Amino acid sequence: MKKISVFLFVAIFSIIGCSKENEVIQKETKSLTIFFVNDQHGQLNNFSKIKHIIDLERLDGNVITVCSGDIFSGNPVVDNHPQKGYPMIDVMNRVGFDISVIGNHEYDYGESIVTDRINQANFDWVCANVDMGTSGVPEPFEYKTISTSDLKVTFLGLVETNGSEDITIPSTHPWRVQNLTFERPEDAIGRYSNIKAQENSDLYIALTHLGYDGSRNVLGDSQIATQYPFFDLIIGGHSHQSINSTINNIPIFQSGSYLNSLGKIELVIKDKAIESFNYELINLNSYSEYDAELKVIIEEYDNLPFLNEVIGYAHLYHEKSKVGCFYTDALRGVMNVDLTFQNTGGVRSALNEGDITKREIFEISPFNNGTVIYDMSVLDIKNFLEGSRSGFYYSGIQIEQIGDDIEIKDLNDNIIPDATILTIGTNDYIPAVYENYFPLNGNVQSLTAAETLIAYLENNNSQVNYPNCNQYFKYQ
Repeated sequence: MKKISVFLFVAIFSIIGCSKENEVIQKETKSLTIFFVNDQHGQLNNFSKIKHIIDLERLDGNVITVCSGDIFSGNPVVDNHPQKGYPMIDVMNRVGFDISVIGNHEYDYGESIVTDRINQANFDWVCANVDMGTSGVPEPFEYKTISTSDLKVTFLGLVETNGSEDITIPSTHPWRVQNLTFERPEDAIGRYSNIKAQENSDLYIALTHLGYDGSRNVLGDSQIATQYPFFDLIIGGHSHQSINSTINNIPIFQSGSYLNSLGKIELVIKDKAIESFNYELINLNSYSEYDAELKVIIEEYDNLPFLNEVIGYAHLYHEKSKVGCFYTDALRGVMNVDLTFQNTGGVRSALNEGDITKREIFEISPFNNGTVIYDMSVLDIKNFLEGSRSGFYYSGIQIEQIGDDIEIKDLNDNIIPDATILTIGTNDYIPAVYENYFPLNGNVQSLTAAETLIAYLENNNSQVNYPNCNQYFKYQ
């Protein structure tokens, strides 16, 4: 009987001991460092510094490297490579990125090209509110769990869908996503509230390309934290901001844009929750060390002499609004039309004083948009301006809003009657987004928008000088 009692005592003690040991293991703290970038838009040069920083950190502990989208469109080296976008994929592979959400500008090159770039990436892609259908574009993960030595971290991807009032698409060229189906992020996110438990993850992170602040009807990162508080952390992009905030006890971060900075989040995790964190925004332009091998590779990509050809001269610094005046005048000069329009979001860079190179023109107009000419009545033009409720640069006419009415005059200050037919030149993004206001068929031109600007400087007028200009209209 004593032997049985002793045996039971030992067994019970062992069970209690194991239970307490498991409890200690369950509640022990774990550390994780997350590096991230967003909205690099083709910029390559600072990746050699990023690799140096991350490689050092990997020697000491758990590291995950992520991107919040918009890796393409903005650097002529990447946008004009024989394999459009490939230099960015190659460099991100070499740095060792783990995961990226698909941003709206990932679709700019069209379905076949984004198919190739996704297939070439060594990192995972996430986006829960897109269905690639039968397009051939690989389906991204809706969410993906990444395991380190002792942690499981799940990322849910979301992209904005504010590209058109008529159809649900991201802010990209509608003709380049015709075979894809998008869902509003606010309609999709609720389906993923229990993913952390399903995956048995230590952390659940929203990796978004929505922008920081949406509105009542548009989901942004701040709205996610308020309305869908089942995430431990939000890492965002799209709005090109430097964000370090906490809403509803959920930290939200964004690292700016154009690869000027690298976000670094140091986390202490206990019992599947963030116990503490430290955030640092590393200024890459002032960071001096770099990975020498990757720097050489990037320099080889950058070595495109044709981009440095001088094709004109700017007599002063032109901010984007003044570039808009040059842009629309150049389109009108080359396309030989009565008037031209250019969307403000399609002017992506200012123009410095001095020599103008082809590189600068491709930075101003990076999207490879085509050009097209339409015949439209003045009344149709007014309906477009009023109905779109968007702002446009223009050339060839004068536009003024008087009360609720729009008045259109020629350059000699004469009112143009509503029935008058005018020829309109524009990039093909505008009629694709606002298709209800344009004729079904237009006269498609052989030059892209950027090539049209270059042709203007080379053949029409190489001098750019707009000290004052007022060629912008938005119906109020």
